[in-house]
Amino acid sequence: MIFSELYGAYYNAVAAILTEAVDHPVSDGEMKDLIKKYAFSESVWAIMDAMMQENRWYLLREDGRTPITKKPSMPLTDLQKRWLKAIYCDPRIQLFGDFGADEQNKLDNMDVEPLFLPTDYLVFDKYADGDPYTDETYRANFRQILNAIKGKYPLRIELLNRKGKVVSEVVFPEYLEYSEKDDKFRLIGAGDRFGSTINLGRIIKCEKCEAYEPSSVKRPGKRNLARPRTVVFELKNERNALERVLLHFAHFEKTAERIADNRYSVTIHYDKEDETELVIRILSFGPMIRVTAPGHFIGLIKQRLMEQKRLVSRLIK
Repeated sequence: MIFSELYGAYYNAVAAILTEAVDHPVSDGEMKDLIKKYAFSESVWAIMDAMMQENRWYLLREDGRTPITKKPSMPLTDLQKRWLKAIYCDPRIQLFGDFGADEQNKLDNMDVEPLFLPTDYLVFDKYADGDPYTDETYRANFRQILNAIKGKYPLRIELLNRKGKVVSEVVFPEYLEYSEKDDKFRLIGAGDRFGSTINLGRIIKCEKCEAYEPSSVKRPGKRNLARPRTVVFELKNERNALERVLLHFAHFEKTAERIADNRYSVTIHYDKEDETELVIRILSFGPMIRVTAPGHFIGLIKQRLMEQKRLVSRLIK
């Protein structure tokens, strides 16, 4: 919002027209094309009338030229600079690009304080053993995987299995997933030994695989990789519970149906890999949610509650 609301579609459309008008007279056809590209089709007449016929903005002459001598720029506000600095403080942002000296100097030269710092907020309902985002090996592996996804080529990956042994396999990366609850990235791909999911924190090394047998690794599409499941629960709408649930599960496909005055039946579609995270999230709402189906998920809820009860009993003793 702090970017789109400040310099909206009209600003971008007018800036594009003036950029062209600095170099050469702009025709009506060029103006219409630029407005449709940067704004909306119905904006053509409003912008053109203001710039040409009504001459309310005094930005274009009748011959299509502008009295402005320099191409327009839209400088960042202090709020935008502070937000950018705050985002840069998150170690995960550097996974998606190599922030060299030039980028670092630009951020340092912004004479503002970050809008917020990682120490200013605490997420209490996620695991504390997230991925090592500041580790150089982890960053290098992450960027190699991103390149493989974009370039559509296989990787030879070495990683630690659950028994602590180093194993290796050729994998076709399909896409990356991030678990907010686990604070970890997962690689979704095709491979015979590891299945479709690999935790990036377990990867020791990955490199482009030049020589491999295409028939040895089948490359399924995303639809085949997914293992869809469904959970249904009743929601007691107290203390804005419905609004909080819909917001909390915003990234899942879901439906909600009213079954009584303050009760709703909610169905959430998820992948098997997100099942543990979903159990924890549902339990965080306490007695306001009662899972009704399937039996498998109800069993997971009961098992989790029994484990918590045993843990509390040990702490009391």
